[in-house]
Amino acid sequence: MKKRLLLFSFLLCIIAQLHAQSGVIKGKVTDKSNSSPLQGVTVSIKGTTTATQTDNNGNFSLTKSGEGRVTLVLSYVGFAPISVEVSGLNAGDISMESLNANLSDVVVVGYGTVKKKDLTGSVVSVKGEEIKKVPAGNVMEALQGKLPGVDVVRTSGGSGASSSVTVRGNRSILANNGPLYIVDGIQYSSYQDINPNDIQSMEVLKDAASTAIYGSRGANGVIIITTKKGASGKAKVTAGAYYGVSEVAGYPEPMNGPEYVEFKRQAARTSGTWNSPADDSKVFSATDLPLIASGSSFYWPGAVIGNGSQQDYNVGISAGTEKTRVFMSYGYFREDGLLSNDYSKRHSVRLNIDHSISSALKVGLQSQLTYYDQNLRNDGILNHSNKLIPIYTPYDANGNLVRFPGGANQSNPLYNELPGALVNENDITRILSTAFVEWKIAKGFSFRSNVGITNSSSRNGYFVDATTIERSTATGSLSRITNTTSMDVLWENILNWNQDFGKHKIGATALTSYLSNKSDNSISSATGQLLPGQSFYALQNNPANVSISSSYTGSDLMSGAFRVNYAYDGKYLLTITGRADGSSIFTEGNKWAFFPSVAAAWRISDEAFMSTQRVFSDLKLRASYGYAGNSAVRPYSTQSGLVLVPFAWNDVQALSYALSTQTGNKDLGWEITKTANLAVDFGLWNQRVTGSIDLYDSKTEDLLLERALPATSGVQKVIQNIGKTRNRGIEIGVQGNIFNKTNGFNWTAGVTYTRNKEEIVDLVGGQDDVANGWFIGHPVKTFYDYQKLGIWQTADSAAARGYGYKVGDIRVADRDGDKKLTANDRAKLGYEVPKYIIGFNNDFKYKGFDLNVYVFARQGQMFISQYANKFMSTAIENGAKANFWTPENPTNDYPRPNLSTSTVPFSSTLGYKDGSYVKIRNITLGYTLPVSVSSKLRMSHIRFYVSARNYFTFSKVKDYDPEGEGSFERPLTKLIITGVNVDF
Repeated sequence: MKKRLLLFSFLLCIIAQLHAQSGVIKGKVTDKSNSSPLQGVTVSIKGTTTATQTDNNGNFSLTKSGEGRVTLVLSYVGFAPISVEVSGLNAGDISMESLNANLSDVVVVGYGTVKKKDLTGSVVSVKGEEIKKVPAGNVMEALQGKLPGVDVVRTSGGSGASSSVTVRGNRSILANNGPLYIVDGIQYSSYQDINPNDIQSMEVLKDAASTAIYGSRGANGVIIITTKKGASGKAKVTAGAYYGVSEVAGYPEPMNGPEYVEFKRQAARTSGTWNSPADDSKVFSATDLPLIASGSSFYWPGAVIGNGSQQDYNVGISAGTEKTRVFMSYGYFREDGLLSNDYSKRHSVRLNIDHSISSALKVGLQSQLTYYDQNLRNDGILNHSNKLIPIYTPYDANGNLVRFPGGANQSNPLYNELPGALVNENDITRILSTAFVEWKIAKGFSFRSNVGITNSSSRNGYFVDATTIERSTATGSLSRITNTTSMDVLWENILNWNQDFGKHKIGATALTSYLSNKSDNSISSATGQLLPGQSFYALQNNPANVSISSSYTGSDLMSGAFRVNYAYDGKYLLTITGRADGSSIFTEGNKWAFFPSVAAAWRISDEAFMSTQRVFSDLKLRASYGYAGNSAVRPYSTQSGLVLVPFAWNDVQALSYALSTQTGNKDLGWEITKTANLAVDFGLWNQRVTGSIDLYDSKTEDLLLERALPATSGVQKVIQNIGKTRNRGIEIGVQGNIFNKTNGFNWTAGVTYTRNKEEIVDLVGGQDDVANGWFIGHPVKTFYDYQKLGIWQTADSAAARGYGYKVGDIRVADRDGDKKLTANDRAKLGYEVPKYIIGFNNDFKYKGFDLNVYVFARQGQMFISQYANKFMSTAIENGAKANFWTPENPTNDYPRPNLSTSTVPFSSTLGYKDGSYVKIRNITLGYTLPVSVSSKLRMSHIRFYVSARNYFTFSKVKDYDPEGEGSFERPLTKLIITGVNVDF
C-alpha cells in the first residue's frame, strides 16, 4: 500500500510538472548594442504555427502546449535571426544583434560570398529593406545617392523611364559607361524589370580586386542583385500596394500673349519698322490685330501637360520544407506620364526553387518573367508647344480644332492628342531563367554549374496620322512595325575549395564561362494609310513608300578565371584573382586578354595592442590593384561593311552596293582599366558608428575611339585603340545610431560623399579634339564655348564697334586680347559631371511611427537649358520669357531682338547654367498597427505610409529641376504616394 501511495504521489508530481510546462511564455527582446526594446519582432515556436510580435516595450507572450523544452525563433528586419531554447515559461531578456553592426554579415561577391569582416575589395552592400524605403519603379532610382561612388541620374519624367548609372566616373568615350548587372548569377542589363520587393540584397563591386573576376565585363563596376529565396517552416505572405499622383517638378513658361507682342514690337523697333503701337499694322497681320487689342493669350504647354500617376501592387510567398524551399511573387507596376496616353505597365512574375536531393546534392531554379505594355510619347509635342505664337488659340469660334492656328505655318499640337492620332505601342516580354546544380564533393570542396537563359522579344507599333506635328510637312500618315528578338545564354562551372589549417585559412575558386549573345531585328514601314483606324496593323493598305529591312548581331565570349583567398589568424587577408576572356568581336591575335588583381587587408582591431582601447570596435586597412577590360565596340567593327545604294538607269530601278563610311580595323583590341584602391573600414564605440573611406585611381588605356580619315581614303572614319582616360577620387560612407532611447525613440543616420576627378589623358596625336569637344586634362563631357560677359551697353558702343558688333548684342570675353573675337577665344566653361555628390539619410522611429527623410545633393556640374537657349530674335515663333535689352532696359541677360535678322551672335552662350542642386529626395511617414490590432485581422504586420518623392529642390535654376538637364521634352516629376504593407 505504501509503495502504491509513493507511486501515486510521484505520478501527481509529474502531472503537475507537465501542467506547469503548459501555459504562456513571456519575455522581452532588446537591441544588443544598447539594450533598447525592439518592437515588431516576430517570435514563433519552432515546428508549430504559434507566433506573435513584440509590443512597444519589446515584450511578448505566446501560448505553449505540451511538455518539455521549446525553441523560440526570433526574426526582425535589419537584425540577425536567432533561436533560443526555453525550458520554462520565462524566456527572460533576449538580445538581437543588428546586421548593420554584425561583421559576420555575409556579403555577395563575384561567384561566391564572404563575411563582411573578411572583405579585401571595395564592395558596398544594401539590404532589401533599405531599397524599399523609397517607393520607386526601379531599384536604381530608389538608391540614388545612397551608394558611395555610384552616380544615379534620372533621365526623364516620362513613363517607363530608366536612370543613368555610372560607377566611379566615365572611362570610355565611345562605349557605354554603365555597370554590369548580375541577377542571381546571370548577366542581365534590364535592371528595371526587377520588382524591388523581390530583392534580398544588392552589392556594388567598385575596385579591380572585386570586378576582375568578371574580366572584360567589369571595367565599369559590377552590381550584383540577389533575389529572395524560400525558407522552411510556416508559409509567409507579404503584400503591398501604393498609389501616387505626380506633377511636373517645375516647368518654365514661354512668353504669354502681351509679352510676345511687346517682344515682336521691340524686334521691329530695332529694324526701324516700329516706333509705337500705331505701327502695329506694319508688323502684325490683319488677323493678329484684333487679338492683340483684346489681350489674347494662350499657354500652349499647359494644354498638353497634365498630372500623371504611379501605382504598384505586389505579393510574395515564401514557404518550404527542410528539403524544398520556394519563393513566388507577382508585381504590377503602372506609371502614367504627364502627357495623355503616355503609360507603361509592367507585370513581373518570379519563381525561385531550391531543392536538396541529399545532404550533398542541391538543385534549383530562379526564374523571372516580365511583360511590358507601353505607349510612350516621344513626339516632340512639348518642344513644339513652346514655339507656338501665344496670341493664337487652338480652337475656332465654333470650338473646333484649327489645324494651323492663326493661319500660320505652325501646326496645332492638340491634333496629336486626338484618339488614335499618335500610337507608339511597345509589347515587350523578357524571361530570365537560371538553373543550377550544386554538389558538395567532400568537406570544404564543392562544385556548382549554372545555366542561364535570357530571352527577349519586343514589338513596336508606330503610327502618326497625317494631321499630327510629325506629318505637318509630309504627305499622308506613317505606319511602322519593328520586331526584335534576342537571346543570351550563359553557362558557368564553378569549383570551390575551402580549408582551415590552424591559423591558416585558404579558399580557392576556379571557373569556366561561356556567354552567347544573339539578336535580330526587322522593320517594315509605309505611308498614306487609307484607313487611319487600321493604324500600323495593315501596312499593305499604305499606298506609298513601302520599306522592309532586317539585321542580325551575334557575339560569343569564352572565359576562365580563378580566385585565391588566404587569411592568417583572421587578421591578415590576401586575395589574388585572374580571368582570361576571349571575344569573337576581335580578330585572331587580339581575341584574348588576361585581367589579374591582388588585394590585401589588415584587421588592425584584432591585434593585441588594440585590446585595451575602447574607441575602435573595428578597424581594417585595405589595398588593391588590378586590371579590368572593355570590348566597347559593336560586333563586326573589325570588318568593312556594305551599304545599299539604289539608283536608276534609263528609268529602270536597280540596286548597287558601296562600302560603308566606316572601314573595318582588324587590329582592334581591348580597352584596359588599371585601378589602385586604398581604403579603411572602421567601427566606433561598439559599432555605434561604422563606415569606410576609399581612395582610388583608375587609368584606362587603348580607348576604342572613332578616328576621322581624309577624304582621299574613300571612307570617313575608323575605330582604333587610341587615347587614355583617368578617374581618381574619394568615397566616404558613414552610418550611425544617433539616439537609441528606452522610451522607444530611435534615430539612425547615414552619410555618403563621392568626389571624382575625371579627365582625358591622351587622344590622337596627343592633341585636343575640338570638333568632338574632347580635351586633354578635362572630363569627357566638357562645355567649350565663348564666355558670355553680358550685353554691349550704350557706354561701350565704341568698343563694340571695334569688335564688329553693336549695342544690344551679346558681349563675350576676348581671351587672347587680340581685339578680335575668333574661335581662339573659346574656353572650357564647365562640365556635365559633378565635382561631388552627397547623400544624407535619416530614419526616425517612435513606438509605432517611422519617418525617413533623405536629402541628396549634386554639386559643381553644368547643363544646357533648352529653355534659356530658346531666343528667337525675329519673333517668328515664341521663346523664353527673356529679360532682353532695350535702350530703356539696359539688361545684361538677353540681347536686343531684331526683326531683320535671325542670326544672334554667340546665342549658344545663353543656355549654360549652373546645374548644382540640393533636393529632399524622399520623405516617408509610416505607422505600424499594434500587434493586438493586426492579429485580430489575422495579420502579423500592417503598416500604412505616405511618401513625398522628389518634392523639394533647391538650385539656382528657376522653375526647373536641373536633374532633368534642361530638356523641354523630358521634365521630371514630383510625387505624393500613399501605401500599405502587410504580412500574414
